[in-house]
Amino acid sequence: MLSIWLNVVVQGILTGLLYGLMALGLSVIFGVVRLVNFAHGEFAVVAMYAAFVLFRAFGLDPLIAMLPIALAFFVVGFALQRTLINAFVGRPEHEQFILLVGVAIVLVNAVLIVFGPDAQPANLPYAFDSYMIGPLLVDKVRVYAAVAALAVCAALFGFFRFTRTGTAIRACADNLVGAAVVGLDVRKLYAITFGIGLACVGAAGSLMITIADAVPSLGPAYTLLAFTIVIIGGLGSMAGALVAGLLIGVSEALAGFLIAPSMKSMFSFALLVAVLVLRPQGLLGKKPA
Repeated sequence: MLSIWLNVVVQGILTGLLYGLMALGLSVIFGVVRLVNFAHGEFAVVAMYAAFVLFRAFGLDPLIAMLPIALAFFVVGFALQRTLINAFVGRPEHEQFILLVGVAIVLVNAVLIVFGPDAQPANLPYAFDSYMIGPLLVDKVRVYAAVAALAVCAALFGFFRFTRTGTAIRACADNLVGAAVVGLDVRKLYAITFGIGLACVGAAGSLMITIADAVPSLGPAYTLLAFTIVIIGGLGSMAGALVAGLLIGVSEALAGFLIAPSMKSMFSFALLVAVLVLRPQGLLGKKPA
């Protein structure tokens, strides 16, 4: 019986790393630009379809396709911020909401037109292979995807910690006026940040296709999931997004095992409510001044 519980928890942790990477992009954008990307889940779905196309057309494994897709998403995010979103930074929240919901609707309908409403599986050759580690039976695809997600997260943390651009972005997040006074190009840094956020969701979407079929209707669900994770972890906290992703992954796995897979969201929202009641700023968030 213990081995079954261990298997469920490990599967939840591996899935939670993908959730954490997806939410990390949302957390980065909000933490710096102070703008909520309401099209976050839809971009993840577009990345899933991009990985699906590259696999079907060229036989490119989603784990490898993650790199060009993330790069393409960075370019899209940079251009989108510079040309469209930057004008809405600092404007009322409802205007930002309408803009990004509009982007989300365009993305979903574009995917529907091109691919239709049916689920599109990647059907990887190792999809049903597993690793036997003592009492644990772990899916290969989840292990590969989780390791890739962990590598992307480590690279992102390293970028913000050890590079000049990363330090400048953190300075913008901490004190926008001060960053502008010392001569930092805030608009450019905002564009880079939005590009990094979309690169994260592009990488996450590429990895998600290994464990879930691509369906246009997943967009709003992934957006809501990312919001839940970011709020639990703490708005703007990168480490919090990763920790909360793990918690959500494990809670969903336990809910699916103990009750029914359809009850996974109930556990996630119960966890959200508990955090909001006991620690409103999130697990690793800062209290407002």
